[in-house]
Amino acid sequence: MLTFSDIYEAMRKEKYSENLQILPKKFLAECNGYFEEKKEFLKKEDDLFSDMAIKNKKKLDNAVSSFRDLLRIRKKKILNLAFIASQVGISKKDFENLMPFEKELFEELVKALERAEKNQNDDMSGVVNDEQRYRLVRFLEDVPEFLGFDGNEIGPFKKSEVANLESEIVEILTKDNRIELI
Repeated sequence: MLTFSDIYEAMRKEKYSENLQILPKKFLAECNGYFEEKKEFLKKEDDLFSDMAIKNKKKLDNAVSSFRDLLRIRKKKILNLAFIASQVGISKKDFENLMPFEKELFEELVKALERAEKNQNDDMSGVVNDEQRYRLVRFLEDVPEFLGFDGNEIGPFKKSEVANLESEIVEILTKDNRIELI
């Protein structure tokens, strides 16, 4: 069973360590269980101003604060790891310390940083990518529902409504003077 001390200790270790710390596999579920248990205890307490109720409320508040700090610190470290990984690669030991949702976050960040690096290099070399797949538009008149190129229904749209549509559809609606590009 997880205690306030366990949550605080995990946050303290994370805060004062350069590397991501290993957390137990069920750490998030156990934290949630601890928070729910404290909330239930407070709901059952008859006198909310009793010393016991005040102490438990304060303990719950401190545990939630420590938990949020722990996640914030870990996210900062993941951002830094993603930046380093996009530049030079990643250390396997750091990747192993990530929780499943953090691994997903890390991978998405690395992809985004690599895309940004590629776009920067393209801009510097003069490569222009005019081919945008989607365009943001405003409707100049009501447009009934229609089928897109993939066979899915699109719309209906009201006058002045804003939408993000595929470039091919934008071209057709522009020729009909039904939309304006934003």
